[in-house]
Amino acid sequence: MHFTYVNPTVIHFGKGQISAIQSAIPAGSKVLVIYGGGSIKRNGVYEQLAKALEGHEWLEFSGVEPNPTRETMDKAVAIVKEQGVDFILAVGGGSVIDGSKFVAAAAKYDGDSWDIMTGKHTVTEALPVGAILTLPATGSESNSAAVVTYAAEQSKRGFFSPAVQPKFAVLDPDVMKTLPEHQLLNGIVDAWVHICEQYLTYPTGNMVQEGYAESLLKNLLVLGAQFGERDNDAWRANLMWTANQALNGMLASGIPHDWATHMIGHELTALWHVDHARSLAIVQPSLLRDQLDAKRAKLEQMGRNVFGFADADDLAAKTIDAIESFYQSLGVDTQFTAPDMTKAQAIDAVITKLEENGMVAIGEHQAITPEVTRRILDSAFQ
Repeated sequence: MHFTYVNPTVIHFGKGQISAIQSAIPAGSKVLVIYGGGSIKRNGVYEQLAKALEGHEWLEFSGVEPNPTRETMDKAVAIVKEQGVDFILAVGGGSVIDGSKFVAAAAKYDGDSWDIMTGKHTVTEALPVGAILTLPATGSESNSAAVVTYAAEQSKRGFFSPAVQPKFAVLDPDVMKTLPEHQLLNGIVDAWVHICEQYLTYPTGNMVQEGYAESLLKNLLVLGAQFGERDNDAWRANLMWTANQALNGMLASGIPHDWATHMIGHELTALWHVDHARSLAIVQPSLLRDQLDAKRAKLEQMGRNVFGFADADDLAAKTIDAIESFYQSLGVDTQFTAPDMTKAQAIDAVITKLEENGMVAIGEHQAITPEVTRRILDSAFQ
């Protein structure tokens, strides 16, 4: 337990809070509103933000993909530089917010924007970013991380910088009313795995972070069980706040992290456009079974404190089965069949990409090598 923690993002939570952006964005700013496929014009969000932006000079950029590509976001960077934009407002889920962070950083860099993702350029300055969250899942609205895909190279990478931490985030659960079922399911799974990546490692004695992680996981179990009755304000608010807390930096303080499930899952998204959350559900159960001995103590702790299981010799294995059953109860697959290639070819493709991206020693012990990943994928792929 040795850490420095701060989260400077101001959260405006609750119905009608989109109006808060009127004062949250500095007067005189030239704002670029970045959003996705246009659902914000059907669910009332666009109308609310337009009203809140009265008095501000603003323009818009749409078309951000579910997994934002540098090809698309570079177009927004060009607009920012040409038009003298000095504030970025991301309106959407994690993909839009991640893409907006990339734009904010690239706008202050004259080189190849992908240098940000490869580490060739260290981001120390960026345009200020604000966020209106429309899809709870990633926690990107109040953290300093972003993941972007380079479509031409089938590469998906992330970067971190305090410079892109949103200045504020609006979390209005009311905007979730029109979300498709599969996106809400993705949100539950995404938040669940985010918590697990910071919890399912080894015992730390950190009662606050471990206890809070367990409480958030129990929240998601309840929300998953209540999915059929999800059309109510409390369900929406609890999912939105739980997903935020899963990855806003607090759980990450003073503990070891895993993230191997994410690193492997990213390649499924880059290669076959698998939804991010669903790539995690495919990888995680097989990874946990492969790493059962290294993670046994925390798996047993999770079994007792999250699922309410009694002590038993097979408690760790039973906990993994319960995690997989949770995904399956939501209709989320935990196995994958690659289109147009054999199982062996698909595994080779993932391993190749991981090696290209330097992901050859991942997990909390850096013990997941390409050979270990191959075992994991042999179990996860059909």
